[in-house]
Amino acid sequence: MRINKFLAEQGIASRRGADEIIHQGRVTVNGKSAVLGTEVGENDVVMLDGKILSHKVRYEYFILYKPKGCVCTVHDEKTERPRKTVMEFLPEGAHVFPVGRLDYNSEGLLILTNDGDLAYRLTAPQSEIPKTYLVKVEGTVTQVQLNKLRTGVEIEKGVVTKKCRVTVVETDKSFTKLQVVLTEGKNREIRKMFQAVGKEVVFLKRTKLGELTLSGLDRGECRRLTPEEVFYLKNL
Repeated sequence: MRINKFLAEQGIASRRGADEIIHQGRVTVNGKSAVLGTEVGENDVVMLDGKILSHKVRYEYFILYKPKGCVCTVHDEKTERPRKTVMEFLPEGAHVFPVGRLDYNSEGLLILTNDGDLAYRLTAPQSEIPKTYLVKVEGTVTQVQLNKLRTGVEIEKGVVTKKCRVTVVETDKSFTKLQVVLTEGKNREIRKMFQAVGKEVVFLKRTKLGELTLSGLDRGECRRLTPEEVFYLKNL
């Protein structure tokens, strides 16, 4: 198996995060610095920061109701003052990583696992797995703005969103609540979509992944996925 997948299954980071760790020279295989694409087997000695990693892996799967005010990463190493991470809401000893992202000021459904294959399936653009969000913006949203959001808007130069479902849930003169269903997951996509039509998102919550919901969970709470839920996600 490739070294980035091996690190992901250890719950150290996603495959993308593992690539960065490898670039930093923190990983060795049989005493030599690992490079992207390095293959490892059961007889290879893999070390991270001088610590040997076991080849015995037990897959774990969690669902978390992520609150606002924390980041979707295992360690926040990009700021001088590390912010709270989603890992603080998991049981002690859980060796998993977040699948996909919800930004610091967003909340809602987040999957965490050390199953790299499932993580890839859930985040790969070609999978087109529907993700449902509750969005609140100030003021009203016109039919013209709704149609633009539904057919695709340019959120960065040359980057246009795919068609999506946008439904008004509640509205008055001061605010509008909408349900948005996406099949892609670009960085801060929903916030950028609404900015593109002149609206600012003041509340954002992911409510569903496929048909999986947050039922029974309060903000900051998590639980292990049932075998049936894991099977469902693997077959989305």
